[in-house]
Amino acid sequence: FAAEGPVFCSGHDLKELSSEEDVKHHSQVFEICAEVMTLIQKLPVPVIAKVNGLATAAGCQLVASCDIAVASEKSQFATPGVNIGLFCSTPAVALGRSLPRKVALKMLFTGEPLSAQEALMHGLVSKVVPEDRLEEETMKISHKICESSKSILALGKATFYRQMTQDLDTAYKMTTQVMVDNLTLRDGQEGIEAFIQKRKPVWSH
Repeated sequence: FAAEGPVFCSGHDLKELSSEEDVKHHSQVFEICAEVMTLIQKLPVPVIAKVNGLATAAGCQLVASCDIAVASEKSQFATPGVNIGLFCSTPAVALGRSLPRKVALKMLFTGEPLSAQEALMHGLVSKVVPEDRLEEETMKISHKICESSKSILALGKATFYRQMTQDLDTAYKMTTQVMVDNLTLRDGQEGIEAFIQKRKPVWSH
C-alpha cells in the first residue's frame, strides 16, 4: 500500500458518517473497512505499507494491519477521533494488537500523533528511512521476500497469525505439526537439499 501526496491515508470520509446517512449506511462503512483489514492478514502473500506522510484513524489502522510497514522520517501516526466525538474503536483493534497497551491508549485518548521514530520504537512500523530512500528500501524488502518460496511464505504467514490467538502450549503443538507438514512440501525438501548441496534453491513457483 502506498499513496501520493502529504497524507498516506486519513481514514473515513466524515461526510459519509454524518446524520444525513442512516444507521444501515454507517454500519456498511465500518463493516467494509473491517473486512479489508482482516483480509490483509488472510492474503497468502506479505502486505507492505509504504508510508510517506500522515496516517490517521482508519489510515493508522491500515498501517497496523499490514504485515510490514516502512515509513519515511516525516511520517506521523494518529487516532484523533476522540477530538471530534467519534472514538477510534475499530482502529483500536489493530492498534491494540500492534502496540503496547499504554502507548495505544495514549494515542486513542489524546489523539496526539506518534512520530515515525516513536512508531518504530513501539513496533507500529518495521523501518524508518529518509524520504528519498523510502521507495528503495521498500522495494529492497519486497525483492528479498520474493526470493523465497511462495507456498512456504503463505504457510508461514497463515501459521503466524493463527498461533497469535492461541495459548503457549497450543501454539507450540500446532506449529510443531506445521513444521512437520512443511517438510513434506516440495519446496521444503528443495530448500534443505539446496542448502546441503550448497546451491540456490529452485522453487516450484
